[in-house]
Amino acid sequence: MDSFNLELVKATPTHLKEVEIVERKGVGHPDYICDAVMETISVSLSRLYIKEFGEVLHHNIDKGLLVAGEVEKDFGRGRVITPMELVIGDRATFSVGRKKIDVEGIAKECVERWFKENLKRVDPRKDVKVRVVLKPGSVELQEIFREKARIKAANDTSAAVGYAPLTPTEKAVYECERFLNSAAFKTNFPETGEDVKVMGFRYREELNLTVAMPFIAAMIKSEKEYFAKKKEVLKALNRFAQELPFRRVNIDFNTLDKAGKGINGVYLTVLGTSAESADSGQVGRGNRVNGVISLNRPSGSEAAAGKNPVSHVGKIYNILSHLMAKEIYERVDGVAEVYVWLLSEIGLPINRPKNISVQIVPEDTLHHGRVRKEVLSIVQEFMAGMEHFTGELARGEHPVC
Repeated sequence: MDSFNLELVKATPTHLKEVEIVERKGVGHPDYICDAVMETISVSLSRLYIKEFGEVLHHNIDKGLLVAGEVEKDFGRGRVITPMELVIGDRATFSVGRKKIDVEGIAKECVERWFKENLKRVDPRKDVKVRVVLKPGSVELQEIFREKARIKAANDTSAAVGYAPLTPTEKAVYECERFLNSAAFKTNFPETGEDVKVMGFRYREELNLTVAMPFIAAMIKSEKEYFAKKKEVLKALNRFAQELPFRRVNIDFNTLDKAGKGINGVYLTVLGTSAESADSGQVGRGNRVNGVISLNRPSGSEAAAGKNPVSHVGKIYNILSHLMAKEIYERVDGVAEVYVWLLSEIGLPINRPKNISVQIVPEDTLHHGRVRKEVLSIVQEFMAGMEHFTGELARGEHPVC
């Protein structure tokens, strides 16, 4: 690394601040769909490139747009009129010498597989129109991959920030969505869709959760049944909330509902996702790589999903900064909170950041010299293990949403 900075700061840890706001978008949310599908394509391409050519080749599948479709629905029924459209963009390697790679075919296969595995009511061949607009990369960026270095050069000048630990609020919001989209919950409430969104607002020791989750039109026969089912789900949510470490938890569920309005006053979908008709999605607008959108925390501008795992610092440093922060928090005594900033410079090897800055909020007084030595040792371990780490990214071992 060109430079390393450690700062000990006197500050209130996030979980002790009066107000905290955290959001999570679930597996059926249009933004989540874009992130997850583009990442699936990147991982599949990386594996194929390694199999055929021994290394990951140039690609960035990090531009994606899910255009909402159109449906017709009523109590007890629903049908798709116009399918969703998923536009898959940016760059990929289509050939090496005379050997060609069916990039478009791989992308479409990934879309079909992802929807089948995650949104069971969506028929990807009928309900999703796929448009692949991937093109070959620029000469300059392709040159990075022609160099046979074990550690690639950074393909951009960019920065990322990670932090640890997660606060109780961040954990609660994450776990709430995972609870609602768990296999056990869907077995008990098969009439609920996967497009879950959870917004958490903590004021002191009181947590307020606003939850949105659609019901499936074909499985709800009347307005009366809808509100009865909604009441059952709310009871399950309140039971879940009893295990959370807060003095009080308040839950609001599907707050746009209005009794007496019939089909216009309830949240019903045909396929379980608002992308069927109401809401489009885009890469980079979903969860951060640690699974939440935490408004009290610093955040970079790069979306990790779909970027190549060996030279694109927008993915590598995004995930790495969180892992480094977690390791520092767990291994260095007396740390209440830690933040890690990683800055790249285009052309420099990714294991040589332009700058690494670590900011620690101590539980009590810490000796700067001792802490600096311990933190620097951890940082150097991560830099030394960069080749192994990018291999994990290429295999899809670290989630991005």
